Amino acid sequence: MKVLIFGATGFVGFPIAQALVRAGHTVYGLARSEGKAKTLAAEEIIPILGDTDSDEWIPLIASLDLIIDALPGSLQTREILARVVSATQTHRPTGAPLLSYIYTSGTWMHGDSRTAIVNDTTPITKPVDLMSWRPAVEQLVLKSKEICGIVVRPSLVYGRSGSLLAPLFKAAADSAAAGPQGSTVTWPGTPGGRCPTIHVDDCAEFYLRVAERASMLGGKVFDASNSSTESVDDILQTVVKVSGAKGYEYKSPENKFEEALQSTSLVRPYLGHALLGWRARKPSMVDGMEIYYAAWRATSA
Repeated sequence: MKVLIFGATGFVGFPIAQALVRAGHTVYGLARSEGKAKTLAAEEIIPILGDTDSDEWIPLIASLDLIIDALPGSLQTREILARVVSATQTHRPTGAPLLSYIYTSGTWMHGDSRTAIVNDTTPITKPVDLMSWRPAVEQLVLKSKEICGIVVRPSLVYGRSGSLLAPLFKAAADSAAAGPQGSTVTWPGTPGGRCPTIHVDDCAEFYLRVAERASMLGGKVFDASNSSTESVDDILQTVVKVSGAKGYEYKSPENKFEEALQSTSLVRPYLGHALLGWRARKPSMVDGMEIYYAAWRATSA
């Protein structure tokens, strides 16, 4: 396939691009700087210098099989999708199949509940406030007649440089370095929360499998997540243990992002297993914490 990735240099997008290249596909990636373009080229990803507002990627539409939108929380999705649709109408040959389009959302769409078990096909009724704009965008992608739209919702992605967990690791490292006088590690929320998670490599494999079946998956929504959620208490206790931090405590969320971060979604995904044959391979966050914390330290040095 020929695949274009928006967000190809990001924490989620870069491993997706690498996985597609390893699988033998031709992959193009948007890069906003010469340095990032060089990083892509070194991985055999064809760099397109520019962003979604530029025109450099538009001519590719004529021959592409798939676009993957891996931009993190982009509020410009409507505008991006409008540009893609316009480009297909202008540049796609007559009779060409619909261009497949994978949109990246997130399991925060399921909201915050410590009792309700949800899955890929559970109706979205009350996403966390940070994601209140996303249900309409998901539906825009899924119901479009001009593209073959698919939505993938990764849960909290861990591994490598840490992504959203990097501040937690940084606080733990600082606490350990300060010794007995160091402050405790803090996390928004209250005891008893649970978190759906997925390793970045497993997430990339998930996207690869969706990509290779995209023409048959139009209108589908996939929760990309491990089969079981993880205890936030266990995660924090393990971070303290492997880092040598003084301890941990909970705090009240101070903004919408922290409210989302402390939310519990009891995700039990099944479509990835049933339709893609996907299974997580990496250890859970708790089981592999020593490795993941060491990886973060290596990338942050």
